[in-house]
Amino acid sequence: MVVPYVIALVLLVYCVLDLLRTPASLVRTLPKPVWCLLLLAPVVGPVAWLLAGRPAKGTPRPAAPAPGRGAPDDDDAFLRELRKRADDQRRRSRDPRDEGV
Repeated sequence: MVVPYVIALVLLVYCVLDLLRTPASLVRTLPKPVWCLLLLAPVVGPVAWLLAGRPAKGTPRPAAPAPGRGAPDDDDAFLRELRKRADDQRRRSRDPRDEGV
C-alpha cells in the first residue's frame, strides 16, 4: 500500500527538478511561478506539468555557458613564463658559481 505514495513522490520530485531546470521562456501554458504552486497538488500537478507545461519535444534547450577561461596550458603568457623558469633552473644547475665551490 506504500507503492502509490512512493510513485507520487518520485513523480513530484522529477517534475519539480524538471521545472527548476527549464528556462521560464520555454515553459508552456502558465507562468513558471504558477506551475510551482500547481505542482503541490498531489499527482494532478505533476501530471499537468508533464502534459501541458514542459517544453514541447524537440524544443532545443539553451546550452550551458562556456567556461570563462581555458586550461593554463592554452595561455601563451603562462607557457612563456614556464619556459623562462625552466631555462633559469637549467642555467643555475650548470653554473658552478651557484654551487658555492
